[in-house]
Amino acid sequence: MERSVIQLIFFASLLVMSSTSLAVGFNVPAIFIFGDSIFDAGNNHYNNNCSAQADFPPYGSNFFHHPTGRFTNGRTVADFISEFIGIPLQKPFLEAQLELVNGSRKEYPSNGMNFASAGSGVLRATNQDLGVTPIQDQLQQFKTLVQQNRINKELIQESLFFFESGSNDIFSYFYPFGGPTLTPDAYVQSMLSEVTAFIDQISKLGARRIGLFSLGPVGCVPARTLLPGAPVNKCYGKMNRMVKNYNMGLENLGRSIPINYPGSFAVYGAVYKTVQIFRANPKRYGFSDVTNACCGDGTLGGLLQCGKEGYKLCVKPNEYLFWDYFHPSEHTYKLISKALWSGSHSRIRPVNLKTLANMTLIQH
Repeated sequence: MERSVIQLIFFASLLVMSSTSLAVGFNVPAIFIFGDSIFDAGNNHYNNNCSAQADFPPYGSNFFHHPTGRFTNGRTVADFISEFIGIPLQKPFLEAQLELVNGSRKEYPSNGMNFASAGSGVLRATNQDLGVTPIQDQLQQFKTLVQQNRINKELIQESLFFFESGSNDIFSYFYPFGGPTLTPDAYVQSMLSEVTAFIDQISKLGARRIGLFSLGPVGCVPARTLLPGAPVNKCYGKMNRMVKNYNMGLENLGRSIPINYPGSFAVYGAVYKTVQIFRANPKRYGFSDVTNACCGDGTLGGLLQCGKEGYKLCVKPNEYLFWDYFHPSEHTYKLISKALWSGSHSRIRPVNLKTLANMTLIQH
């Protein structure tokens, strides 16, 4: 049944693809990005009330050569996909907004914007004490611009929309204080309800090409050593089970988009599986370490944030799967980006981002 549904949607996608699609001249002028630290390009830096920051060295050191607010040593998936398409990297929304206020910019960028906020989740309560911008508020920021006609409606219809969030919600479920009141399954369902509402709103605002990206194996991040009862010599199975449950729900939501919103189309990026393939065969993918953080301190490098007093830094960051206690290295992001851009059905489905960028969607 599952495969026949995929084939049906894939067949539908073929009907809306242009017959003369070329590998150059993609039909995508812009990308709008929503999510957490996997995508944040510096929004938190422009939020004075936010304590979840990566705006200090050595963040950014291996590509930008200065901190940008990205929680890695270089570029993120959104950056690489922009490069593949051939458009400039998206500015953080709060940076663009500030430039409009101070007069250094006259209008919002035409290549899209990044609304992602590190530390945020799909549940409003997640890391609220850190002053992060939850997915609901990111959506509202975008919605306000649309309502004020600050973003061209045609641009929205031609753009890619990227969504990745949920890691922080699941990680915080295991915090020792406050204790969760919901079962793991009920908690994941509450997360998926928020994602459903987000997809509904973004589709109604004109989003036609949507990329939903699964969570990676959150139970494998070095920061698990901060949690009581988490194993050090293997990934945290309980956490990864919740992640897989959420990812399954996310893929199902993606499948329903062309049915519920005719003229819109979604792809599901299987990031979890992709990262597990790297972990299973590190040398093949250029990794010498898939367990420890390159930058941090303590067990697995997971007890201290990179850049904080007392941190240690590895010699070859791009041979590490993890840059810091939570986040992948630029090398990891580059490999994930290639899998999402031109990968097979096992990496992204029903089509990859390159095909999605080449689609000509029928007007409704």
